[in-house]
Amino acid sequence: MQTHEALKTQRYFDEAEIAAHLEGVEYIIMAAPSTRQDAQAPIHITIFLNTIDDLPPQIQQAVLEKFAAQYKLFNISDLFSQIDAVAFAVTNQDTPMPMHLFKDDDKKNLPHAFMHIIDFEADSEDFKEAKSGSTGWSYSYN
Repeated sequence: MQTHEALKTQRYFDEAEIAAHLEGVEYIIMAAPSTRQDAQAPIHITIFLNTIDDLPPQIQQAVLEKFAAQYKLFNISDLFSQIDAVAFAVTNQDTPMPMHLFKDDDKKNLPHAFMHIIDFEADSEDFKEAKSGSTGWSYSYN
């Protein structure tokens, strides 16, 4: 059995570090095990699009369909898609961990940037680690 070290936040990027870090980033995709008791699917997916453009619903749907096809996602449920606050934590991993700040206290207390977030639960054969309890993320650059 393979074990993974628990994620440990060492510090958060300040706003200048976030801006520099996001230069050239197209999107970040994060997969984690679903933690909800009534989860419709085993994986919690968050896609952080590096834009603050207000995407019309048909564009949001097209983007979701692109990611669903690319990552073989199915049983998509509990969809959230809008611009919101994102902090970045330095952890024991190689790349900073994006964190969707949905609580007002976190938005007040943590430096952040705004990104278009697409968040949902899904299933996929491509995210075995998330199904077995691990969280991971990957950056895509333009």
